Amino acid sequence: GSYLFLRDMRSGAVWSAGHQPSGVEADSYEVDYAEDHAAFSRRDGSIETGLTIVVSAEHDAEIRRVSLTNLGSRVREIELTSYAEIVLGPQAADVAHPSFENLFVETEFVPDIGALLATRRPRSSDERPIWAAHVVAVEGQARGAIQYETDRARFLGRGRSIRSPVSVIDGRPLSDTVGSVLDPNFSLRCRIRLAPGPTAHAIFSTVVAESRQGAMGLAATYREAAAFEGAADRA
Repeated sequence: GSYLFLRDMRSGAVWSAGHQPSGVEADSYEVDYAEDHAAFSRRDGSIETGLTIVVSAEHDAEIRRVSLTNLGSRVREIELTSYAEIVLGPQAADVAHPSFENLFVETEFVPDIGALLATRRPRSSDERPIWAAHVVAVEGQARGAIQYETDRARFLGRGRSIRSPVSVIDGRPLSDTVGSVLDPNFSLRCRIRLAPGPTAHAIFSTVVAESRQGAMGLAATYREAAAFEGAADRA
């Protein structure tokens, strides 16, 4: 799965944009599946969260826009953290030998565009190259620098599962680890300051291409907040 966690910086409360993976029961919760999108909306106390997912009609890209509205009377600061496991290979091979398949994935972070990149080292000359990128765009008052993680073990913590990852539940900073990690994942973290009333957005996009240059080009396109509206219209 591909997930989004939210954490209130003051109270330490954690929930996810959808019911999974945190499993926290919302005060209200609705899901709308349409031909062109999937939309999740929930309210937890005075914070209203919306998640809209679309797939680009032009590129190999999936875009997830999180909308946050502060219905209360005081300023809130919310930390958003994305999470997805990286395979970049046939599903059958991943199911049969996941640990072995993970050894061929390499990750890196490109500061200029704030994107995580991942590729699979070819095992033979006839294997087609594949690259993936993960990027976030914030519409609203962002706080601090983007954090990132590509080591799933560091993200989850010893003995933890995706329902209660140590990096989210305990509020630990992401380690900014990249390279040939044993168990790779994509994770980006941003922080948004929410004044009472207005709605802020964060758009997390995941793209796939056949070259590093192609993945970086798509990442640069989808790191712009306006890309979501264009993709949603064409979807």
